[in-house]
Amino acid sequence: MNSDNPIGAGNQQERPGIEQWVVGFVDGEGCFSISVVRNAVCRLGWQVQHELSATQAAPPRSVLELLIEVFGCGTVIGNDRTDNHQHPLLRFSVKRRDDLVGTVMPFFEKHPLRTAKAGDVEKFTAVIQLMERGEHLTEAGLRTIARIAEQMNRKKRSRYLESSEAIRQPPRHDGRGEEMVLASWRHEEH
Repeated sequence: MNSDNPIGAGNQQERPGIEQWVVGFVDGEGCFSISVVRNAVCRLGWQVQHELSATQAAPPRSVLELLIEVFGCGTVIGNDRTDNHQHPLLRFSVKRRDDLVGTVMPFFEKHPLRTAKAGDVEKFTAVIQLMERGEHLTEAGLRTIARIAEQMNRKKRSRYLESSEAIRQPPRHDGRGEEMVLASWRHEEH
């Protein structure tokens, strides 16, 4: 088939745009994470942390800088590695809720992920919306957020839920009249 286009100059509309590259990169290297962590200065003693991150070995830093250019926000952070790799690991990170609400979430609403991470984006968005309504400032809201976070990424048990459940249980006694403390939270909460 003959074409008037020079080699490599195919129809621009047939090529995926930068948005689809971002979708593919985040699908492969990205993570939408929600954590409920102890923070003594917060009213309830717990804080919700949210982040979009993507990692890459150090030499192609320009790849992560392109994400900053596309989103207009975020930072690139270097992390030393403890494994046998020669280069440090770089991480693109967006943590500011205003950036997540105003830029990141609308981007992925318009350009959805295509892997199982699409479910994480939905949960991430739900948590951010709860926070926008101030529900993270209540115990019930923190419980809801922690339950959603448990279903994301590594599906790790929430320290907040373990702590909350243990604290709210009536004291158990060991038969000698001494109070027992549930080890599942006692040793984790220092």
